[in-house]
This record gives sequence, structure tokens and C-alpha cells, in this order.
Amino acid sequence: MFLDVVFFLAGAVLDLLWWAVILAVIVHLLVNFNVLDTRNRFVWMIADFLYRVTEPMFHRVRRYMPRFGAIDLSPLVVLLLISAGQLLLRAVRNYMLAAGVYF
Repeated sequence: MFLDVVFFLAGAVLDLLWWAVILAVIVHLLVNFNVLDTRNRFVWMIADFLYRVTEPMFHRVRRYMPRFGAIDLSPLVVLLLISAGQLLLRAVRNYMLAAGVYF
């Protein structure tokens, strides 16, 4: 019972991070193409929140990636890592179920 809650919460956190990365990329593109104006307080709050949530992950990935000029591939790598984490979480849960560790 307790492990179900743990696996559910871990999966939910990974899902929320995945959506935060997608939204951060979209908001960043819309701000760069002047579709959204960061002088608007609401837009600035959303953009700042998404920046604070995703930038630590992006920064860690950027340290190990080569520079591609104006193209930033760190969100793509972060999405792949989040997806790999989701697959690993499901595999561990299924292994524990098959092994009879919890039911």
C-alpha cells in the first residue's frame, strides 16, 4: 500500500516535470518572438516560475553538451532523461510485483 503511494507520487512528479519543460520551451519561444510581453505581470510570473523550475535541470545538462550556437538542445535531453526515469520507475515497480516484494 505504501509503495503504491511512493510509485504514484514519483510518477506524478516526473509527469509534472515533463509538462513544465514543454511549457517552459513554449513560453520561451513566444517571448523571444514577441508574442508574449514580459512587462505583463501575469506573463512574467509564469515565465519566471517555469524558468526557476526548469533552469537547474537545463544548466546541468548544458555543462556536458557541446555548443550549437543559438540552438539549445538541453530541453530535449531533459525530456529524454525524464522519459527514461519514467520507464525505469515502471520497470522497478513491475520487477517488485513479479518478485513478490509487494502486492
